[in-house]
Amino acid sequence: MTTAVSMDVKKLGKVAVLMGGRSAEREVSLMSGAGVLAALQSKGVDAHGFDPAERDLGELKREGFVRCFIALHGRFGEDGTVQGALELLGIPYTGPGVMASAVAMDKLMTKRIWLAEGLSTPAWRQVHSAEETRAAFAALGSPMIVKPVREGSTIGLTKVLTLAECEAAYTLAADQDPMVMCEQFIAGDEVTCPVLGTGAAARALPVIRIVAPDGNYDYQHKYFTDDTKYLVPCGLPEGEEAAIQALVLKAFLTLDCRGWARADVMIDGKTRKPYLLEINTSPGMTSHSLVPMSARATGLSYEDLCLSVLAGAALDNAVSATA
Repeated sequence: MTTAVSMDVKKLGKVAVLMGGRSAEREVSLMSGAGVLAALQSKGVDAHGFDPAERDLGELKREGFVRCFIALHGRFGEDGTVQGALELLGIPYTGPGVMASAVAMDKLMTKRIWLAEGLSTPAWRQVHSAEETRAAFAALGSPMIVKPVREGSTIGLTKVLTLAECEAAYTLAADQDPMVMCEQFIAGDEVTCPVLGTGAAARALPVIRIVAPDGNYDYQHKYFTDDTKYLVPCGLPEGEEAAIQALVLKAFLTLDCRGWARADVMIDGKTRKPYLLEINTSPGMTSHSLVPMSARATGLSYEDLCLSVLAGAALDNAVSATA
């Protein structure tokens, strides 16, 4: 069981909760940020909301903020850009650093690294046109997933069942990102697993099994309905949860992540082999979000989870901090 976080919150100083931003996930980020802000304030932290879409990041330094909780999702918040700006400002921030954030946001780069390290991930093809998407469909089979490489929350994603659907799927993905990928669909159990901590202290939290209506865990079912079932304990066969936790922890450390993240995994229904899909380096913190759900199963409340993540705020290179 995880115990409540005990610390002198005054030592954390003035904290900015970065939320909103300019990505396609702005709406979700505002919900995450509002939850984190209320949680930190309830613990006595001098926390304030800060929307980079409406304010210049330079104001963080001028207004005396000494730590940032990144509740931004997607591009310009989860992709290394804000992390790089905070490095230049010398303000420690939550979650992985510049390189890990940038790599994790790019699903192709993530897959290449995982594959090089011997970690299982579904087969894929990068495509540049509807014609190449149809060729990928012939190679990967049906169903096939078509999605933007650098987007999250299933935005721009299509599950393609027939050749005729390839063109519309490519167009939808390309509207979100010029880099588009096709991925082999793994039929089976959909699970997710968070990681908290850094280096040797990093640990995987309980696995959550996701049961969405008709297997369609899309943007609407993630954030705005109560139709999706989240099973904690996950109810997987004996030994599978521990194997997935070990796989996810290795995936986290392989990308040099720190602080926290959440990896999504599909388990082949026939072979029971787990396949890594992607890793989220600024996980959602809404009422429907999964990291708080998993943490709660260990006895860690939403408020203490936020405090623990904030306490781990860091810089890639602290000596680069400006005076």
